[in-house]
Amino acid sequence: MTGTAPDDPDFPPSDDDDQRDRPVQREDYARSAEDVARQRSIFNNRTIRQRLLPNENDLARRRAIMRSAKWALPLTALVLLGSIAAWPAVERAVIMHRGTMAQMSRVHVKSGSMLNATYRGLDDHGHPFMVTADEARQISPERIDLTTPQADSLLGPGNWVYVTARNGVYIQHSQLLDLTQDVMLYRSDGTTMYSPTADIDMKHGIIVSDSWIHSEGPFGVLDAQGAMLLIRDGIMQFRGPGRMLLNTGHDGRTGVQPPSPTAPSGGKR
Repeated sequence: MTGTAPDDPDFPPSDDDDQRDRPVQREDYARSAEDVARQRSIFNNRTIRQRLLPNENDLARRRAIMRSAKWALPLTALVLLGSIAAWPAVERAVIMHRGTMAQMSRVHVKSGSMLNATYRGLDDHGHPFMVTADEARQISPERIDLTTPQADSLLGPGNWVYVTARNGVYIQHSQLLDLTQDVMLYRSDGTTMYSPTADIDMKHGIIVSDSWIHSEGPFGVLDAQGAMLLIRDGIMQFRGPGRMLLNTGHDGRTGVQPPSPTAPSGGKR
């Protein structure tokens, strides 16, 4: 078998030889002559933007901005620190406001009556007191009728007096409280007193009752026909006839005065 040389002039070139000599080009890069000319014209006509040097006005404006930033940033930091320091006080004020709003939401006013009424004041020694009631009815500019009144007087650290009743009349400007039906007095030293009626002078700290009295406390048990309590002095005076049973070891220095001499001398010790 004899071969023929590829460069033999008697044999024409084949199609495979043409494909090997032709340059290879990807189809996605294939562009027409018009596209090439158009893209080259775009690049040739595009102007190159040059950065301009700032003038005196631009430099002055930048200096002013820098000076302002030197003051503005520290002031902003101080404001933030101040807000952080003041936030606990703000939070307490918000909580108090919410508590007040919650309390006000339970108060209803209708036809001259108010539910969950509260009256606050100070006595002549500056001690605070508070009078509350389930319902208060304004009878006149001075008189207020109370349902289930409660009077609380604070005399000092750990020293207070608390009085309740079923009904009462409060003279607001004079700070007088007239209690009726199931009056109960409780003092911080453990003394309790029961009576059908009692009159309280909230301003001067005096409680008076002209009805029967039943009192119990550290001193013992006492029954009398009337009593007067000096809240600030812690002294209770009882009016006879009456009966008093003293606890063992009582030394007579608790501020309790026995009934007046008109009482029968049949007390037990």
